[in-house]
Amino acid sequence: MFTGIVAELGRVERIESHQLDVCAPQCSSESDGASVAVNGVCLTIARRNGDVIGFDLLPDTLDRTNLGALVPGSTVNLEPALRAGDPFGGHIVQGHVDTVGRVRSVHPGDAALGIWLDVPHDVLRYCVVRGSITVNGVSLTIMDMDEAGVRLSLIPETQQRTNLGALVPDGRVNLEADVLARYVERLLTPVPSAR
Repeated sequence: MFTGIVAELGRVERIESHQLDVCAPQCSSESDGASVAVNGVCLTIARRNGDVIGFDLLPDTLDRTNLGALVPGSTVNLEPALRAGDPFGGHIVQGHVDTVGRVRSVHPGDAALGIWLDVPHDVLRYCVVRGSITVNGVSLTIMDMDEAGVRLSLIPETQQRTNLGALVPDGRVNLEADVLARYVERLLTPVPSAR
């Protein structure tokens, strides 16, 4: 489990043959087999070499996320898994990306960077104004919505500490809906009785 509070920006060193290596000085102290959210995708550390940690990528992971578009030099948001007793600053994030969204527009402002994201309907149905959504592994508050997407506001701290400050129109981002909304829907949906 994660919180959507990015620990560090990593730099992609290598991505090929379903393997991803990231330079991550802070997260490199994590042990082999530990979980790290990479742009919001829960991955398992398979190898380490100094400050570089390596992950194996399944074809399904590459198909459902924006990780396949990474190139050496790309920056990725990193968060190690939550440990008992760690501060809980964001919202419950599983690291199970639901879909890839598209950046509709970016609007610089004095106090914040405004971003509109187009969100596929199967995820948009779980979104509410002032609710949470995870974008590239970052816990964010939905400021507004329309029939096709959500508006987010990034304070300067978020712009500097994550890769979201560099978003441009038509860019692709990993999205994870708030898991609590999914559970509420499931509880309210009748289940056919077994005979």
